This record gives sequence, C-alpha cells and structure tokens, in this order.
Amino acid sequence: MWSVVVTGASSGIGRATAAVLVAKGYRVFGSVRDRAAGDRIAGELGDRFIPLRFDVTSETELRAAETAVRDALQGTTLAGLVNNAGIAIPGPLLHQPLEVFRRHIEVNLIGAFTVTQAFLPLLGADRALQGPPGRIVNVSTLGGAIGAPLLAGYCSSKHGLEGLSECLRRELMIYGIDVVVVAPGAIKTPIWDKAQAFDTSIYGRTDYGPAMQKLQAMLEDGNRSGLSAEQVGELIHTALTVPKPRVRYVLTRAKFMNWILPGLLPKRWVDRIAARRLGIDRKLT
Repeated sequence: MWSVVVTGASSGIGRATAAVLVAKGYRVFGSVRDRAAGDRIAGELGDRFIPLRFDVTSETELRAAETAVRDALQGTTLAGLVNNAGIAIPGPLLHQPLEVFRRHIEVNLIGAFTVTQAFLPLLGADRALQGPPGRIVNVSTLGGAIGAPLLAGYCSSKHGLEGLSECLRRELMIYGIDVVVVAPGAIKTPIWDKAQAFDTSIYGRTDYGPAMQKLQAMLEDGNRSGLSAEQVGELIHTALTVPKPRVRYVLTRAKFMNWILPGLLPKRWVDRIAARRLGIDRKLT
C-alpha cells in the first residue's frame, strides 16, 4: 500500500486531497492541529487515514510525526509528500503588522521547508529504505507567480515556495525524488473564511479601506464560484502519479484571462489592471 503525507488535512484542499487519495487506495497520513478534527476525518475516511497531530511550525511535534510515519512504513519508502498547509490574511503592506506578515512566511514557506526536510529521508534520501523514491507536491497559487495587491504576505510566501521548489527539484535529482508545484486559482475553500478570524478592521480608516472592502467581495465571490477542492485533489493525485509530471500545474477558471494573458502583457499593464480593480490605480490623496 502506497503511503502519502498531506499537511493541512483538516479542511479545504488538504481534506479533499486526503479523500481522493484514500478513495484510490492510498494510506494517507494527514496533519491536523486539533485531535478532534483528526478523529472526525478518520471516522469519515476510514482506517486508511491516519491523523498526525502537528503544527508545521513546531519542530518537536514534527519529529514525533516523522517517527510515527517511519515506524508505520516498516523500512519502506514514502510515496509522496503534499505540502498544503497554509494561511492567507489580507492587508496593505503599509499597515499590516509585522507579526502577521511574518506568520505567512513561517507557515507557508518555512513550514513547508521544515516538513520537507523532516520527511526527505523517508522519501528516498535514506538509501537504506526499500522501495522507489517518492515525490513532493507543493501547493502554491496563481499568486505564487502573479503578485496581488493587498495579499502580499500570502503571495510573497508562495513566491518563496516556488523558488524553494525549483531548488529542491534540482538538488533532489541525486535521489530520484521529484518536486512538482500545483497552483490553483479561486477555489471553494475555508482559507479565506479563516482569515476573518484576524481583525482587518484596522485598515478601515486608512486610504486602503475601500479597496479592502472590494477585495473582500472578490474573495467571497471566488469562494462561491471557484473550482472545488476535490478538483485540486484530483490534480494533486495526477502530479503524484503520472510517469513524467510537469514541473507546474495550473488549475483555474478562465485560464487564458487569469493565467496566460497576465504572463504575456507588459508588467506595467498588469499593474494598472490589478490596481484599477481595487480602486488604487492613482496616487492617493
């Protein structure tokens, strides 16, 4: 039975990916921060889902999780690692508290690095293990290549994740461990709902107050009309299993408008389009 570790498995893309993989016969070790959530998902998905209780920013919890997976594998390799755990908290850089920006980097980038480093031996860097090398899938976003105003913490961390993926993919060729990026656009996922747990009203009296309201409406619309998390889960399964995967998979509605065209247009044009949508396309007075 092939085994995969999926971080951020309690909801959204992580939960959907775990469900897709379990349905296809995989054993999934899914990271959750809350024991009750892990028990609930295990009850829903069955005994092929094994909850791992750890926060991606906690090295102590991560070491315990790696030991549990190593013991379960009994001397064989891990088939895959899906770095999905992440946060997204909107806010203009001029006013966003440093600790909020830093939290994006800690969770979305350093967390992915720490988890990857912990599980790389099980993916095949430990040559004493039996079985083929595994594969890493890093879940990014369109914002990992196209910056979005008022989402700098999120986009910066995902830009970093894509740079990390490029370096890892080349470094890990020595072990035959491949690294693939999956970059979704608007997805029906609780990530933006969770962002509401953070107080963004602090921006209401700034020049960015109206733009923050527009952004919130856009995010809510994307949450309603976006693709399903299950579609991302299916794509992650493809990235884990096809013999010759692409280095980057993009999944979004209106792919030409949302992904291809911004890559073709001059950057200054894209700047103006993005700013105009939020009403920040001229000097604030």
